[in-house]
Amino acid sequence: MGNMGTFLLLAAEANAVHSELAEGAAEGGFGLNLDLFETNLINLAILVGILFYFGRKVLSNILNERRSKIATAVQEAEQRLKEAQIALSQAQGQLTQAQAEAQRIRKAAEENAQAAKEALLARAGQDVERLRQTAAADLNTERERALAELRQRVAALALQKVESQLRTGIADDVQQTIIDRSIAQVGGR
Repeated sequence: MGNMGTFLLLAAEANAVHSELAEGAAEGGFGLNLDLFETNLINLAILVGILFYFGRKVLSNILNERRSKIATAVQEAEQRLKEAQIALSQAQGQLTQAQAEAQRIRKAAEENAQAAKEALLARAGQDVERLRQTAAADLNTERERALAELRQRVAALALQKVESQLRTGIADDVQQTIIDRSIAQVGGR
């Protein structure tokens, strides 16, 4: 029942005893002081004394149990606090490591991207240079072919003109000039 229940039970018993004694005095029997103020103080003093004598051990045991429960709860709370602090420090360490790893990965990615960019630019430069050389070679080849074709046409036209002049006849002085020029060209080489 608890301390309060015990106290109420004792108060009710004391009140019942007081009522019986008051009835006995009213009938002319045993007499007691019926002054309410004095009798209540005496009853209250007796009740407090009985409660103090018997309730001291119970109250002491209850308070000791409560004190031990509180101490245990405090110790458990302190233990949980230490564990939480350890977990927090470990989590912070892991966070620091993760941030360092992320920074390392980011730096490596930037370096790889830069290297890939430089490789692509170098390859593109090589391709451009190769295309220029190919274009220049093609242009030179085409120019040489055009010049060779032009020389052939000029030579063919010159031969036609010479043949036509030979058929019509060449004057002796012109013929002598052509021969001299041809000898000079052959001898000059």
